Amino acid sequence: MRVYRLSKKKYKDKLSGYGASLNGQRWNSKGTEVIYTADSRALATSEVAVHIPIGILPKDYFMVEIEIPSAIKIKEIKIDDLPDGWDAIPSQPNSQKIGDEFVEENKHTVLKVPSVVVKGDFNYILNPKHERFKEIKITSTYSFPFDFRLFH
Repeated sequence: MRVYRLSKKKYKDKLSGYGASLNGQRWNSKGTEVIYTADSRALATSEVAVHIPIGILPKDYFMVEIEIPSAIKIKEIKIDDLPDGWDAIPSQPNSQKIGDEFVEENKHTVLKVPSVVVKGDFNYILNPKHERFKEIKITSTYSFPFDFRLFH
């Protein structure tokens, strides 16, 4: 399975959950390392765009294509199994708890969750602490200029 993420140039060649752990995000609290990926380039773009102020064109981004081997089982969280407020903006501790438990249990390498940004699409959260994480590989990186119309 191929997933995507947008990274700044200096981070494009490594998969580290450090950045997500600095402040916590929707599926992890501060201190929990995970790697956020998307099921498409368009979703990866949207996930970055919603965090950039209007009028500022992001620069120095690279699309990172990542291969998850088919032998790695993916844990899926269905919308009906999520607590109320899982999609609140800003994110709430109840969704962060799900990601934290995913990492703490360390039973799976990948967690499939619904996207808040694009309904019907999915994010794949990678657990860098899992023993099979080393099987997940970056297959391609390339410069990704954003279309300026997204930010006007």
